[in-house]
Amino acid sequence: MTKETHNQLKGFTLIELVITVAIMALLSSVVFPMAEVAVQRSKEQDLRTSLRQIREAIDAYKEAADEGRILMKVDESGYPPSLDILVEGVSDAKSPLDRKIYFLRRLPRDPFAKDPHIPAAETWGKRSYASSPNEPQEGNDVYDVYTLSTGVGLSGIAYREW
Repeated sequence: MTKETHNQLKGFTLIELVITVAIMALLSSVVFPMAEVAVQRSKEQDLRTSLRQIREAIDAYKEAADEGRILMKVDESGYPPSLDILVEGVSDAKSPLDRKIYFLRRLPRDPFAKDPHIPAAETWGKRSYASSPNEPQEGNDVYDVYTLSTGVGLSGIAYREW
């Protein structure tokens, strides 16, 4: 080959291709775990937001019951009997027009719930007022909610303890 022919042949050598593929593999092995952490962080933020919304609605229901705006029996705690009632609303006992009080526009789903066909209220674990905080049990009312996920957050705290 003459010098002119050698300069006209352009391309990559096998070594250059192997090095390029190795660099791409190294970069992708760094990017994919970071993407997984970003997805987990997003779900954790959704979980925090959903728990806050539901807990604030439960507290608002209890406050309305304590103010006498919700009729209840003597043996009731004043907490909602179900999560769905927060969306469906209850009659305002102090309203002369029999208006309803609504506490949530919609009930958020647990972002860690696997089955999308389950109703939103069933994606949450519920703790009644009479239940122990260490071993939450469902009962006649909903005092608190928690995720049913067995996972552990990026902070090292189990999601159920949030």
